[in-house]
Amino acid sequence: MCNHSSIIQFLLLAFADTRELQLLHFWLFLGIYLVALLSNGLIITAVACDHRLHSPMYFFLLNLSILDLGSISTTVPKSMANSLWDTRAISYTGCAAQVFFVFFLFGAEFSLLTVMAYDRYIAICKPLHYRTLLGSRACVHMAAAAWGSAFLNSLLHTVNTFSIPLCKGNALDQFFCEVPQILKLSCSDSDYLREAEILVVSALFAFVCFVFIVLSYVQIFRAVMRIPSEQGRHKAFSTCLPHLAVVSLFISTSLFAYLKPPSISSPSLDLVVAVLYSVVPAAVNPLIYSMRNQELKDAVHLKDKKGIAEDLWEGKEGDVVYLDFSKAFDVVSCSLLIARLLTAGLKKWNIWWVGSWLTDEGQMSYVGQSPPGSHLLVASSSDQPLTTTVEDFYYLSV
Repeated sequence: MCNHSSIIQFLLLAFADTRELQLLHFWLFLGIYLVALLSNGLIITAVACDHRLHSPMYFFLLNLSILDLGSISTTVPKSMANSLWDTRAISYTGCAAQVFFVFFLFGAEFSLLTVMAYDRYIAICKPLHYRTLLGSRACVHMAAAAWGSAFLNSLLHTVNTFSIPLCKGNALDQFFCEVPQILKLSCSDSDYLREAEILVVSALFAFVCFVFIVLSYVQIFRAVMRIPSEQGRHKAFSTCLPHLAVVSLFISTSLFAYLKPPSISSPSLDLVVAVLYSVVPAAVNPLIYSMRNQELKDAVHLKDKKGIAEDLWEGKEGDVVYLDFSKAFDVVSCSLLIARLLTAGLKKWNIWWVGSWLTDEGQMSYVGQSPPGSHLLVASSSDQPLTTTVEDFYYLSV
């Protein structure tokens, strides 16, 4: 018999018994870990350094990449070290730290995915109010709420779990410290039920987030189907599909891990499922978000169309406006575009006519002409003319 005060370490579940398979596990996890570090690191760097990505969607994506880096760094390095050094041990303090950070990072990630669903809902269903409802202060508050609520929830679970007396050894049937596996070592059913009740409360909160995501996408799909042009519908859907794919991967793997029938449960299957929900998403999420996201690809490859516009306009006087149309979903009227430019502070006599746009090859064109010394240059990141959303204006003076 032992309790939590006499346990100085836990024994984690090994991936393999033979030395060859242990080394194979080490190299496999090392490859996945490096992919996650590189891909998430690129997204963090691109969003932080490229002004074109300073928008609510990419702010939340930056937070998601930070959480992915944290979550995979919590479990994978220790598992790799154990396989490399042929050991299963993790210290009592190290186990408590793993439990805390697993709950904290995964909880914050799901809360953040819920916030990102709200971001997509506002962008598609209420585009004219996007900047009002999702200003910089609102975004920071929502991100802070996601991180803060996850921190408090994780602290509650960690303190409660490690205050339970443990009498059934120190071996865990998982490759990292997981609350359900630790509860199997508890001395009494009452202690087990106490933490189980807290887990149920957390599950209910997760369910509320899930319902919110579903309702958001119901409204999004309704709004998209009302867009008259097929190109507009396709573009609107394309902004949602990465988030929807990430949410589906996160929820499906987590649900299968904890709700699979006991009849099919086994240590090897539990191990594989744990890898799917705790390791794979951190490496796959950046690939999902960047696969069809031209803005991210351009930022990573330092492809700056605004710089092209500035170079073409070098030496001339007047106001230069860079219009980014990558978030536009449909064609708007010329009069509305001019109204937006006037609202932005441009003089009416500077806008005479609307022409074509700056292409990927850097061909220069004008949206307005006036007497010498007062011109307006427009650069577009889309081949579709006359498309705009309210937030897509960047200004400079030359």
